[in-house]
Amino acid sequence: MSSSNRSSTENKTITLIAAAATFMAAAALLNICLGASRISLPQLWEALLSGPGTSAASRILWYVRLPRTAACLLAGAGLAVSGTVIQKVLANNLASPGIIGVNAGAGLAVAICSGFGMYSAWVIAGSAFLGAMIATFVVVIVARKSSASRTTVVLGGVAVTACLNAVTETIIVLIPDAALANVDFRVGGFSAVNHARLVPAAVLILAGIVLVCTLTNELDVLSLGDDTAHSLGLRVNRMRNGFLTLAALLAGATVSFAGILGFVGLIVPHIARRFIGNESGRLLPFCALMGAGFVTICDLAARLIFAPYEVSTGILLNFLGGPFFVWLLLKRKDKHK
Repeated sequence: MSSSNRSSTENKTITLIAAAATFMAAAALLNICLGASRISLPQLWEALLSGPGTSAASRILWYVRLPRTAACLLAGAGLAVSGTVIQKVLANNLASPGIIGVNAGAGLAVAICSGFGMYSAWVIAGSAFLGAMIATFVVVIVARKSSASRTTVVLGGVAVTACLNAVTETIIVLIPDAALANVDFRVGGFSAVNHARLVPAAVLILAGIVLVCTLTNELDVLSLGDDTAHSLGLRVNRMRNGFLTLAALLAGATVSFAGILGFVGLIVPHIARRFIGNESGRLLPFCALMGAGFVTICDLAARLIFAPYEVSTGILLNFLGGPFFVWLLLKRKDKHK
């Protein structure tokens, strides 16, 4: 690549990432200010400077809007990066945390914690990660043992998701306390988020994103295929397992406080690749920013569209993601004609 082309690509990347950051910041500001009780910019500024105080605007900001907006940003970034990693590692653009069983594994782990009365934020976050990781590796191992095609990996994930969801529903039916604790969790949303639940997951998500972004070269080499990656000196199995563990960490930590949010890890990477390409060094930061803004805007829409009633963010994401997934399937069918 010539120096002029390289410079043009770098300028485009900077512009796109700056635009994504602006979109994320605008979405966060709107989510903070708009709602059943609106907060004007002067009120916002005063509440930020004074801290949690006696005014209604201050209490709404510090105890409701800021935790909820932070949760939206973290969930969107975590799921978008997780979906990007899974798609590149499995070389399948139809894969995502919600489709190959990652979210369902995390959900089962949270249901088990609720059934045994373990409500510690750190325990739930760690259990969700463990459940997500186990579900991920079950799908990958089954696919390898059966010499499955890339499409069959997705179908295997759907089967694993159905089984895990069945176990989760059984626990909820048999243990009433688990049912009460999982009402919001099962549909996905941010209405019950608080600082205590958010902090452990935030630590895991931010650490996972930073770690993935330091391994972008290895991720690109791995996505070239096993033979090519071996010839370039990459320890394929170790790196694949490492990336899948990081993807499970991101998705599991998100599920621990946001519940089941479908299709974020599918929609955002597809849109991002159309703008910025498939090179991981550019794609992953762009996906993190776009995912954060996308989920925040969806949460705002879920609160405002049917006001004064609030629809769970997970329901709105399913309305968007279902047709998007069907469109991807039809698009793949046309390419294979």
